[in-house]
Amino acid sequence: MSIKKHGLSIGINRIENAFFVTLKAIGTLTHEDYQIITPMLEGALSQVKQPKVSLFLDATELEGWDLRAAWDDLQLGLKHQSEFERIAIWGNKGWQEWAAKMGSWFIAGEMKYFEDQNEALKWLRY
Repeated sequence: MSIKKHGLSIGINRIENAFFVTLKAIGTLTHEDYQIITPMLEGALSQVKQPKVSLFLDATELEGWDLRAAWDDLQLGLKHQSEFERIAIWGNKGWQEWAAKMGSWFIAGEMKYFEDQNEALKWLRY
């Protein structure tokens, strides 16, 4: 029997004096995943006292979204578009770079795709 994991985990990390929200996406995300993660992410963002926050998305195990989850993701991005200063997406699939470019149209801050985790984290620091 094979177990297929999917979902999002959330955290707060720090490099030197730079704090950022971290998300790790695994598998194919579903609407049910977003029903759970959305209040958690919104709760984390409400606690940030800085006017804008940076985000690190580990998408190396992300396979995609079901249709309703893709809509949830778009709605979440639009709702919080002005709260992000920088979003670094660390991935390993060609479609992820394309998705990051599309996502940058809906975010007020900068969004950039990286295939190297260290480069992504260095970019978030500045």
